[in-house]
Amino acid sequence: MKHDKFNEQLCEFLAAATTPFHAVAEMAKRLEAGGFTRLAEDAGWDLQAGGKCYVVRNGSSIVAFVVGRESAPVEGMRMVGAHTDSPCLMVKPTPEKVQQGMFQLGVQVYGGALLNPWFDRDLSLAGRVSYQCEDGQLRTALIDYRDAIATVPSLAIHLDKEANKNRSINPQTDILPVLCQPGEGDKLDFRELLKSRLLEEHPDCAVQKVLDYELSFYDTQPAAVIGLKREFLASARLDNLLSCFTGLQALLSGDGGVSSLLVCNDHEEVGSLSAAGAQGPLLSSVLKRLAGDEQSYAALTDRSMMISADNAHGIHPNYADRHDSNHGPLLNRGPVIKINANQRYASNSETTGLFRMLAAAEDVPVQSFVVRTDMACGSTIGPITAGATGVRTLDIGVPTFAMHSVRELAGTCDAADLCRILQRFYNYRGRLSAV
Repeated sequence: MKHDKFNEQLCEFLAAATTPFHAVAEMAKRLEAGGFTRLAEDAGWDLQAGGKCYVVRNGSSIVAFVVGRESAPVEGMRMVGAHTDSPCLMVKPTPEKVQQGMFQLGVQVYGGALLNPWFDRDLSLAGRVSYQCEDGQLRTALIDYRDAIATVPSLAIHLDKEANKNRSINPQTDILPVLCQPGEGDKLDFRELLKSRLLEEHPDCAVQKVLDYELSFYDTQPAAVIGLKREFLASARLDNLLSCFTGLQALLSGDGGVSSLLVCNDHEEVGSLSAAGAQGPLLSSVLKRLAGDEQSYAALTDRSMMISADNAHGIHPNYADRHDSNHGPLLNRGPVIKINANQRYASNSETTGLFRMLAAAEDVPVQSFVVRTDMACGSTIGPITAGATGVRTLDIGVPTFAMHSVRELAGTCDAADLCRILQRFYNYRGRLSAV
């Protein structure tokens, strides 16, 4: 199929990006291979035309940009935004539990996770660990067990006859992963286990003591192209690493002639209000440094446009009544423009018009999503970014099933087609607003 190479690369990215920290590390690696240079936020920036740079904050958010031939305040900035985080189970600070001879870890639910699919999966553990070195310094490192080390077993239907009719999940008691059966007299200290893992993955880290961590469980089943005609992509974390990868590929493939930017924020699934989130100062800080002064910053934001890319709800064949009958996006029928009269999405007729024009130039069909008027609407980083920067914004995404499940489903054509539109957007030399 014509999109096989793109989807193969997407699957490789998803396999590496098991947490927001690992996603940003993988994006940084690919950016550097593409000629981008990392900048430090606490250092001076000497930005020249044609420069390719990126900034990382908290290890979990990233901004990459290309300095065009004209200054950004003159020509505006073509921006794409996405988020690096996904709903998951995160390990609590004091997680150790031994119940009925089983060693388990207490977890918190991060974001609006669909919990039922987490049962009976082969789970691994990954994230960031903070530790004290032998020289007394504080350092951090990423770890990823990769192997399946845990599972959350279901309760057998024999012990809950109503399971298929009415089973609720108590997140405090029902979803603790099982890791092992301790031997007689074993005292399992989770931080000591992490210390051993740190030394295994980073032999030269000289760790003396594990101080703390941000770790989450994830499903080890790899991303796969499935279906009789290989028309579906099944994977964890499609929301929203699919958009991160698509934006990254488009930026790396751009011609670099005009100023372009990709921002991938952490913490969207929990509201975006953090130092690294879209409601924080990261993007505005970068744009102000690119502009140089307040007047130039006002010109830059007025002449720029942001495309906020976050997956859309495809119309489910078993639950078609959950959609407005005229606005049910189909998988493999093109990216989706998301519209909401109450500004839960930031799209307006001007930004949607430009996107339709770019899509038509690539011969890619475009769909629309409007939530049923009698249902609540979710939101994205789009309105948050528009409100924080004043930049005109569009909300789009590729249609998916099972959003926020441990395994989601998208079409094999849509991400590649969206990438073509975003690449054309990054190369677009026309005005980003109506004349």
